[in-house]
Amino acid sequence: MALKVLSALDTAKTQYYHFKAIIIAGMGLFTDAYDLFCIPPLMRLIGRIYYGEANVPNAIVSTMLFLALLGTVIGQLVFGRLGDLIGRRRVYGLALMLMVLSSVGCGFSICTTKKCVLVSLGFFRFLLGVGIGGDYPLSATIMSEFANKRTRGAFIAAVFSMQGFGILASSTVTMVVCKIFEKSSATVSEDRTPPEADVAWRLILMLGSIPAALTYYWRMMMPETARYTALVERNVVQAAKDMEKVLDVSMSQIAEEFPLTQNPPQYSLLSRQFLRRHGRDLFSCSAAWFLVDVAFYSSNLFQSLIYHSFIDHHGDKRLNAYDEAFQVARLQAIVAICSTIPGYLVTFYFIDRIGRVKIQLIGFFSMSLVYFAIGIPFKFYWDENTNMGFMFLYCLTFFFANFGPNTTTFIVPAELFPARFRSTCHGISGAVGKVGAIIGSVGFLWASRDHKSGNPNATGMTVSLIILGVVCLVGFVVTYFFTFETMGRSLEDNENEEDDDSGQFCFLRCLTDSTQRTHSSRIEQNIAA
Repeated sequence: MALKVLSALDTAKTQYYHFKAIIIAGMGLFTDAYDLFCIPPLMRLIGRIYYGEANVPNAIVSTMLFLALLGTVIGQLVFGRLGDLIGRRRVYGLALMLMVLSSVGCGFSICTTKKCVLVSLGFFRFLLGVGIGGDYPLSATIMSEFANKRTRGAFIAAVFSMQGFGILASSTVTMVVCKIFEKSSATVSEDRTPPEADVAWRLILMLGSIPAALTYYWRMMMPETARYTALVERNVVQAAKDMEKVLDVSMSQIAEEFPLTQNPPQYSLLSRQFLRRHGRDLFSCSAAWFLVDVAFYSSNLFQSLIYHSFIDHHGDKRLNAYDEAFQVARLQAIVAICSTIPGYLVTFYFIDRIGRVKIQLIGFFSMSLVYFAIGIPFKFYWDENTNMGFMFLYCLTFFFANFGPNTTTFIVPAELFPARFRSTCHGISGAVGKVGAIIGSVGFLWASRDHKSGNPNATGMTVSLIILGVVCLVGFVVTYFFTFETMGRSLEDNENEEDDDSGQFCFLRCLTDSTQRTHSSRIEQNIAA
C-alpha cells in the first residue's frame, strides 16, 4: 500500500517549490556546461600566450579533456553511492562547493610559466570533473523524488536543459570579456598578444563559479527528499514533516494512521538478486549513455573543421588573440541558440506526452542518419566544402542528441530504480557514459588526425564518422529491446519487491516491455496483483 506522503507527491499540483528545485538542481548542470564549453575559446588565448600560436598541441587538449572526464567518472561513482548511503541532501552541497572552488582554482592556476600553468590547470580541471560528476546523480535523483508523476519527466528535463543555458552563458561571458580587454589594451595586433590576455582567460573561468555559489545556501536549506527519508531511512513521520514545509499540503493529509511495519528488502547492490531484478535496467541505461556520449563528445571532430573554415580563414585577415577567442565563442553561441537549446526545449515539451523511449529512439536514429550524411561523402565532398550545409548538419547532431538520448539517458536512471539504489545506479550509468565520452573526445580525435601535421585526415574522418553512425544504430537497438518506459509510472512501483518469484517477474516484464510498451505499467501492476 502506498504511503500517503508519497502519493501526495505523485499527485501534487505544480507549485512554486517545483520551480525553485529546478533552479537549485539545474545550477550545477549550468556550471558544468559553462566550465566545459568555455575551454575551446580559452585554448585559443592560451595557445597565443604560451605557445606563440593559435593552436594548443593536440596532446595538451586531449589531456585536459581526459582529466576532466576522468574526474567526472570518479565523481559519479563516489557521490552517487554516497547519495544512497548517507542521503542526497548531505552530499549535495559538497559537490557544488567542489565545483565552485575548483572553478576558482582553474582561474588562479598558481603561476605564470607554461608548464606550471598547464599542470595546475589540469589538476583543478580534474577536481572540477569530480564535482560535476557528483552533481549528475544527485540533481537527477532529487528532482525525480520531488516531482509529481504527471510532469516528472519535464521537470528533470528542465534541470538538464540548464546545460544549454550554461553553454550560452560561457560564450556570452567570453565574448564580453574579450571585447572589454581588447578595448582597454593599448596595442593589440595579430602577431602580438598583450600580457593582459593571461588575466582574461582566468577571469572567464572564475566567473563561471558565481551562479553556482549563489545557490549553495538554498541547497543547504533543502530538506531531504521524502522518498529517501521514508523508504531508505524508514522515517515516515519526518518525511511528512519535511513535505509539509515545502508543498501545499497539511500534515493531516499526509500523516500515516499506522506506523511503517514492512521490512526493507535485504539484498545488496552486488548480489544476484539485484542483477535479476535490476540488471537489465542498469545495462540499458549504462549502454545507451555510453553510446550517446561516444557520439556526442566526438563533436571535436567537427569543431576543428568548422573553426578552420569560419574562423582561421576569417576573410584574408589574421585575427588577434581576443578576436579569435571571440569568434570561437560566437560560433558556440550560434550553435547553442539554433540547435542545442531548441533540442532541450522540444524534449521538455514532449517527454511526458510521447515518452522517454520514443524520444531516445528518434534521437539515436536521426543522429545515425546525420553521421552517415557527413561521413560517407566526406572524403569526396565535405573535406573541401565545409560550407553552410556542413554547418547545418553539425547543428542537427546537437539538436537530435538533446531531443534524444543525451537528455533521456539523464532522466531514465533517476526513475527506473528503487530509492535505495537510485542515486548509485544513476552514478554507474553516468560513469559508463563518461568512459564513452573519453573514447569519443580523445580516441576518435586522435584516430581522425594526421599524426605528423595534427590536422584532420580525410580517410580517418570518413571511417570515424561512419563508425559513429553505426554506434548510434546500436544505441537504437539497445533502446528498443532493453529500455523500459517510465512515463506516467510512480517511482514507488520499483519498491514493490516482495514478489518471491523474481525471475518470472523479470521475464514477464521484459516480454510486456518489448511487445506493448505503452501498456507495460498496467500489465506489471496486474502481475503483481
